[in-house]
Amino acid sequence: MVELDHSFSTDKPIDESWQAILDLERVVPCVEGGSVTEKTGPESVKAEIKVKMGAMSLTYAGTVSVIEQDPDAHRAVFQVKSRETRGQGHANADVTFSLSDGGGQIHTAAQITGKAASMGEGVMVSVLDALIKNFTENLSTL
Repeated sequence: MVELDHSFSTDKPIDESWQAILDLERVVPCVEGGSVTEKTGPESVKAEIKVKMGAMSLTYAGTVSVIEQDPDAHRAVFQVKSRETRGQGHANADVTFSLSDGGGQIHTAAQITGKAASMGEGVMVSVLDALIKNFTENLSTL
């Protein structure tokens, strides 16, 4: 299990950021290499992400769902479940967003197996960390 914490800033009002976060079709493409392949419900989508890890390029396909939301506290939890499209590994994560005026916090708890995990925890953490940092920069533009 890898756990990471990040913060982000935005000049958008908190309610506007809250609506943007819950719009999976807008949020998923904020992850570098991420795309929505199908909307499966008001709180869930099928998605795909292409990730570069050193010389390897991996594609994961799966679902992203909003499993918890507290509009008063501006807190939401997403569940990501995905499998390598060409391999046995998976990447699952619970991502918690806590918004405040001017930005917010993101806590990611990820479980990764297969080829990505075989690269070693250091490589995995740095790739995940870079992905989330890029995501937080893109979030501020939503």
